[in-house]
Amino acid sequence: MQGNCSIHPSYAEHRQAAISLGRTMESKLDLDVGVLEACRQLAAQIAERLAAETAGKTTVSVERTVTRFLGVDGISDLDVPLPNVLVGHVHDGGGLGRGVAYWLGNAMLLSGRSAQEVAEAVSAGTLDLCSLPLAQEGAIRTLITRECEERMGEVARRADERREMRERLGEGPTPLRYMLSGTGNVYEDVVHSVAVAEAGGDVVSVTRSTAQSLLEHVPYGPTTEGYGGSFATQENFRIMREGLDEWCERNGRYVRLSSFCSGLCMTEFATLGAMEGLDNMVNDALYGILYRGINMQRTLIDQRVSRMIAGYFGMVINTGEDNYLRTAEALEAAPSVTASQFINHRLALDSGMREEQVALGDAFEIDPPTTNGLLYAWAQAQLTRELFPACPIKYMPPTRHMDGNLFRTHACDTLFNLITVATGQGIQTAGVPTEGVFTPHMYDRVVGLECVDYVFNFARDLGEEIQFKPGGLIQTRAGEVLHKAHELLERIAEVGMFGAIEDGTFGDVRRRIDEGRGLEGIIETDERYFNPALEVMEGVGVV
Repeated sequence: MQGNCSIHPSYAEHRQAAISLGRTMESKLDLDVGVLEACRQLAAQIAERLAAETAGKTTVSVERTVTRFLGVDGISDLDVPLPNVLVGHVHDGGGLGRGVAYWLGNAMLLSGRSAQEVAEAVSAGTLDLCSLPLAQEGAIRTLITRECEERMGEVARRADERREMRERLGEGPTPLRYMLSGTGNVYEDVVHSVAVAEAGGDVVSVTRSTAQSLLEHVPYGPTTEGYGGSFATQENFRIMREGLDEWCERNGRYVRLSSFCSGLCMTEFATLGAMEGLDNMVNDALYGILYRGINMQRTLIDQRVSRMIAGYFGMVINTGEDNYLRTAEALEAAPSVTASQFINHRLALDSGMREEQVALGDAFEIDPPTTNGLLYAWAQAQLTRELFPACPIKYMPPTRHMDGNLFRTHACDTLFNLITVATGQGIQTAGVPTEGVFTPHMYDRVVGLECVDYVFNFARDLGEEIQFKPGGLIQTRAGEVLHKAHELLERIAEVGMFGAIEDGTFGDVRRRIDEGRGLEGIIETDERYFNPALEVMEGVGVV
């Protein structure tokens, strides 16, 4: 792989560039710089401890990702994805602690077959990888690393082409208008996504079929039936990207495509998204831990690798702090949102991401009857913007307290739009009047986008004209949230991330470290563990 590719420098270069960016901006909140820096240092300590606690472990999803980067694709006669067949075979043979790449490379070297041909032979029951004679380890590593470098280089070149297309066609001004869709039928999703683009949307996100995050495999091929959304598959990603690209070329404006990169196949979704030209991916382990019952160790290991992939291939991730406010009261939980943002930010940087790739989550979820709720929401949005000035914050609309009153919901969305543009958020998920009633129709989404356009244009430079009253409600509230977030980070640094999750720190939801879905998919690695994809991304590959 070429070392001078524009969007995929080495892991170390990514990390250093990320840490050096966006440390200062003009503050309207008069924040305590000492407390801010202390929060950053605590987040670094928490991330370092988490890395130590998960060191020496891989997961079945990470290993399946390696096979995908080596070209393994397709399904068995029983419709099981071949990456699952291959990794399951090595796992059953007791060899996964050395990494699936070792056994796959050994078979390729001895037989002269490709990785795909080896996987097909294993699936057919004619090849047992763990019983083969062992070739010289250095030769195995050289072969498999070069194969991985070549295939990852192809993905990187497509990512370069994607970046060039964005630059050639141009995108809308920030905040980017982000709209959810998802009919269950991928072909209908293309129709809806084009309609979103026609209505002015800048990012189309196809919601994933309900509970797909709990599947230990990625379905194969196009799908036309889903529940609450469409299945995330490589072919569905390709179909969606192709449909949007046709519209983009005809209309001379680039529209981003987003999907979900979480759950038991988190790292595989990152890989498939990179392969098929996705621009953004919802990527947050805490959502799966808190709201899907996925084991915390498993998904935090997967999260790190998935973010390495997203960072390496230039994708933007959207984190999920907004979800805490759906199970915890927004005013009380604000410090936990801010603390989580500090931690998520640091974990992303430590995975080699650039700050402009880290769209931290925030939400407009204060109960509407709250006196001066608008000012409290404004304080939180401005605080997030100032704490992470180089990150394209993803701001989420009101959902929890929407009760079917279309007019009140539309009014709340309008105020939400006002704060979004006034505080300079990077990405905004557009609200819809029918939130809390039913899955929105296409026209409901158009109405939501029309409201966004109206407010964004009508108040475009409002934020530049505003200074907050010294010692007033907004400055005071922001300072209080930051100080409480600092106290919370101090406690998390003492108990560790796993302990904080067990204590119910985030979203008032408690989970145990030794429970949860996917726990059996964690593998202890031995001292000779080999993962060529990680080595390529970290710049350790064969010269």
